[in-house]
Amino acid sequence: MPTTGNYFHLHLVSDSTGETLITVARAVAAQYANVTPVEHVYPLVRSQKQLDRVLDEIEEAPGIVLFTLLEKDLVVRLESKCKEINIPSLSIIGPVMQLFEAYLGAATAGRVGAQHVLNAEYFKRIDALNYTMIHDDGQHVEGLEDADVVLVGVSRTSKTPTSIYLANRGIRTANVPLVPGIQLPRQLESLTKPLVVSLHATPERLIQVRQNRLLSMGASSGSDEYIDKQAVTDEVAYARRLSARFNWPQLDVTRRSIEETAAAILKLYTDRQRHR
Repeated sequence: MPTTGNYFHLHLVSDSTGETLITVARAVAAQYANVTPVEHVYPLVRSQKQLDRVLDEIEEAPGIVLFTLLEKDLVVRLESKCKEINIPSLSIIGPVMQLFEAYLGAATAGRVGAQHVLNAEYFKRIDALNYTMIHDDGQHVEGLEDADVVLVGVSRTSKTPTSIYLANRGIRTANVPLVPGIQLPRQLESLTKPLVVSLHATPERLIQVRQNRLLSMGASSGSDEYIDKQAVTDEVAYARRLSARFNWPQLDVTRRSIEETAAAILKLYTDRQRHR
């Protein structure tokens, strides 16, 4: 299949939000370091008229076509068009649905966007997001006992983005900064319900991230303690001592993505719930 330089066209066609497609496609594309996909995302494709526009764009920029469509007429037409112009197409959920049907002995309900219905799980996620935004960066510590997870760590250990990611999974997450010379909130010391996880990174990584942060804010890097090597090293040591004192699980996030950090925290949380 021809590409333009180091790029190729990747068409993602969905009758829902397209999140599933994007996640799968990017996970696979990441395995190919020398080529980059040009993503064409088409969410909420639920009619023949909407599909017309998609087919026109696919014909203009041929490439790989991945789709999650439940309407059989749309699937047949999309696959026929791809075959006609000689490009590959694949249903991401089709084989999985066939496996479920074979094992369960029942056909699917065919509900488009069923994973996004306004059910109890949806409202649980919204509640978790609201809680997390209110309890970000050490705010409203009086409500920490209501959290599922509390993240602690020095500045720039990805506490906030990790908290939001977990909240989107329905985990009520608060985060509290650890700052040498500033006393810990007494509520944090006496928590019984939430899982407290301490996030760490190497001083070198923290300095790099903090320098980028200062530059993005237009601030002078200078010799500020915020990025002073000895000061940052002392911060990390202080955080580790506190974690050991309170027996908090520690995660090194130096080389972890937000998703990997969240996955490790979810495993700790699940194991703790199972043990309880």
